[in-house]
Formats: sequence, structure tokens, C-alpha cells
Amino acid sequence: MDVLVIGAGPAGIGAAIRLRELGFDAHVIEKAPSLGGTWRDNVYPGCACDIPSALYSYSFAPRRWSAAFSGQPEILAYLRETAASFGVEPQYDTEMLDAVWDGSRWQVTTTSGVISARVLVSATGPWHEPKIPLDASVFQGEVFHSARWRDFSGRRVAVVGTGASAVQFVPEIQPRVDQLFLFQRTAPWVLPKPSLKLPRSVVFGFLELFSFGFRHPAAMKVVQRLGLLHLRRAIRDRALRSVLTPDFVLGCKRLLMSNTYYPALAQPNVSVVPHAVQGFTADGIIGADGVERKVDTIIFGTGFHFSDPPIASRVRAGGASLASVWRGSPQAYLGTSVHGFPNLFLLLGPNLGTGHSSAFTIIETQLRYIASALTALRDRDWPVADVRPPVQAAFNSSVQVALQRTVYNAGGCTSYYLDANGRNSTMWPWSTIRMMRRIRSFNPADYDLTQRRPGTIPASTTALLNGPASST
Repeated sequence: MDVLVIGAGPAGIGAAIRLRELGFDAHVIEKAPSLGGTWRDNVYPGCACDIPSALYSYSFAPRRWSAAFSGQPEILAYLRETAASFGVEPQYDTEMLDAVWDGSRWQVTTTSGVISARVLVSATGPWHEPKIPLDASVFQGEVFHSARWRDFSGRRVAVVGTGASAVQFVPEIQPRVDQLFLFQRTAPWVLPKPSLKLPRSVVFGFLELFSFGFRHPAAMKVVQRLGLLHLRRAIRDRALRSVLTPDFVLGCKRLLMSNTYYPALAQPNVSVVPHAVQGFTADGIIGADGVERKVDTIIFGTGFHFSDPPIASRVRAGGASLASVWRGSPQAYLGTSVHGFPNLFLLLGPNLGTGHSSAFTIIETQLRYIASALTALRDRDWPVADVRPPVQAAFNSSVQVALQRTVYNAGGCTSYYLDANGRNSTMWPWSTIRMMRRIRSFNPADYDLTQRRPGTIPASTTALLNGPASST
């Protein structure tokens, strides 16, 4: 086939739609029995988008959302409806086990057999594989990650982590438990969540202005006053307020919004433990303060494998895997192409994260670039494209230099933006507008390209080289 897309979340669905419109035979495989990606997997109480809904959709498939920040059920329904309306039918229950570049094609081993594809598009997403940094196997009660939510019967609950998921589900479960211990290694900034629905263009423009602060930490300190005011209004107890006051610049960690999180923590059945977790017992959890708290249920809200995606160990070329080449610090040209891995494109790849914009905007920006690349390969009879090492190196160097001045690197915190080597391999250091301009169209000079020699590749083997294929 022309193009094999791995994953049927927002990125994979968008890739299938965009590439089929251009006549490419884009086939999607999905290891789960249904589509939706992170919005299929995360069903915890209160799960919702933390980006205004007006931006959280494909530009070619707008939706009238029911709320300013829509919930998981509505987002999942939107993805299903969009896929159906554009005729995207993934091959379900098909997990990619291994993908090897043989010099001309990707040979992909799946649980449903081997697939040979000219181009491989990774659309597995960074919010895919839950991260549990601690071994709680000694604990005899219920244990699960928020992305693998299940109903629990315990009345004494420990929540580990105070990130985006915990801020949403803690207020939902607080009224139903007798005691809730919230283990907070670092107090997050939490801003009030507006309820006003605005047009897409207005939201985009406002967030682009707001992004100025991410690139100028001094300006972000002014915005912190809103966070401190929000905290003071919700938490009257001075001791608790001190525990919940962040010690880093707003934006250094993921920006959180909630009108219910602080009030939930002020309830008498909630205890905020301002420490990391040190260990576990059969019926309890031990904090770094050395105190054991007896609990029935432990819920990890500890995020995902952002900088060490599992798929990196399964994609190989020239005898090396992506993981072995990256060595803990993912790098790609424009967050999309990796030298040594020809005809591979990453969606939501390294250094494309923003602290203010929508994943859909990033996805569509990349898809325009990938479409431009594949069209050039087809029209000019180039079967293989491999980004040149100096091009990739220069781009990543400029990214790292620019990141040093941003709040992500200079905000005084340790976040999942930083990889195992302490390098920021997650965030984009400029505006979304600059991203859209920079990642616009394929430049052949950036790649080593193989010219097809007449008679070496049968015309019947690839529609990618010989004209548009059927989109059905």
C-alpha cells in the first residue's frame, strides 16, 4: 500500500482524511477495538478538554460544542462522527509489533499479519501510554492509573500526582469517599476556568497573545497574580494555602484550569500531603515524610510516556531503533522526519508541544507538510526521502537555543517537558503562527532523495509513484 498510518486517534483520523483527499491509499491500523485515542482511553470522572472547544476540532469539520470546554463523551462522539462522515474505517484489533525499513519499503509486522508500505505515519500520540513511576505491587488494595479508570469501592483513597487529570477527577471523587489523601510533589498553578464560548478565530488570537508570556517569563509573572487571587478566594486556611502556592513561574509546567479543584481540597475529608511517595505497604502508602497512610485505593495521576514513546523501540532502520538513536532525547526535523528513517513521518512529534494551543492545530499543520512531501515524491518519481543530517541538526539546535529563554526551561521547575537527559524534547519555543509558517511545505533540498530508475519498480506495486489511487 501507499501509506500505513499507526493509530486511530485525532492524528490518525486526520491523516487518513487529508491523504485520501489527495488520492493516496492511506490505511489505518488501530490496536484497540475502536477509535478515539486518548479520548477513548480516558474516561475518568470530569475528563474534559483543557483547551477551548472552539479550537479542539479539525478546521475542515467544525462543530458547535455544548460548552466552552467540552467533556470526553462529546469529544469522542465528534471523532467517531467525523471518521464516519469521511469514510475512515480503521483496521481494528491490529497492533504494530515491529516496523523495519528494508531499503525501499516499511515491512510492518502486526498482530494481524505483515503489511508492506511505502510510507509509514506514526499517529500514536504522546497521551497514549500511562506512566506509573513507582512499583506498588506490594499494595493489596485497588491500584490503577487515571487513563485506565475503573469503578472503585474503597472509601480511603490516595491520589498520586497533581497534574491535568488529577485536577479534573479529584473534585468528582471527593464527595463519594470518606478520606482522600492527595500526594503533591509540586503545587501546580491553577487558573479559573471561563465558561464563555467564543468564535474559533477569537480564541486563537487571544491564545496567541497569551503565548507571549511563555516566551518571556517576566511577563508570565504578571499573569501569576490571577492564579494567586484564584487561590486566595478558594482557600481561606493560610496553612493549606501555603502548601498549595507554587514555587515556580506560571507556565513552566502544564497550565491547568479549574473552578472546583481548590474548593474540593478545602473539604474536611481531604488531606494534601506536600510530599512525594516513598513506598507502599500491603494496606497503605508512605510519603517522603515517612508517615504511612492507610488506604483502600491508590489512583495514579502521573501522566504519560512523552519523551520515551513505546513505539520508538519498535521502529527500526539500518539495524537501529528510533529509541536507540534518540538515546532518551527524541529529535526530528520539524518534529516530523528523522534522519536514517526514510519515508517515516511522526505526527505530534518531538518539540511540537505548545503551552497554549490545540493539538488539532499542530496535527493539521503537520499534515499539510506531509501531504506536500508525498505529493512531491509522487509527482517527481522519488521513492525514498531521508532528511539530511545537517538540516535536522541545525533545526534542533535552533529549537534548543530558543527554549533556553522560555518559561518551559527558565521557569524554575522540573516537568515532563524535560526528558531523561534533562533536555526539553517536548515544547515548541515560538508562536503557533510561526509553527504554521515554518512547517508549511516540503523542500526537496532538505532531503536526500532517491530517483526512480526506469524499470526498477513495477508500476503495479505503488500508486504513490504512479498517480492518484482510489480513496475508497
